[in-house]
Amino acid sequence: MAAGPIYRQIAHHVHRALARGLLKPEDRLPSVRELAQQLKVNQNTVVHAYSQLEREGVIETRRGLGTFIRADIPLHVSQHELLIAAAHRYAQEVKALSVSTGEAVKVIREVLDAGNVG
Repeated sequence: MAAGPIYRQIAHHVHRALARGLLKPEDRLPSVRELAQQLKVNQNTVVHAYSQLEREGVIETRRGLGTFIRADIPLHVSQHELLIAAAHRYAQEVKALSVSTGEAVKVIREVLDAGNVG
């Protein structure tokens, strides 16, 4: 997971899983207690993450049934948000290295074209 507060890491993981198709609309998420035990974190941390995701319109809690990915979530939005975040991280590195925009774009094209990702 990315650096930062654990609740944000959990929310980011849900976004990534959606963008990659590992989670789909209507999928049930683990209960707060289950996820807290799996991740070995305080239950309040999971509650905070789930609250953030609910405010973002990604998940919904169904009383007596659990927490689910919303049926109407636009998956392309999650992908776009993740790409923007990755682009920001790349841009920060490019600036730190004092590389020109042209060179940075050339490198990203080379990597994508060669399939040297991952």
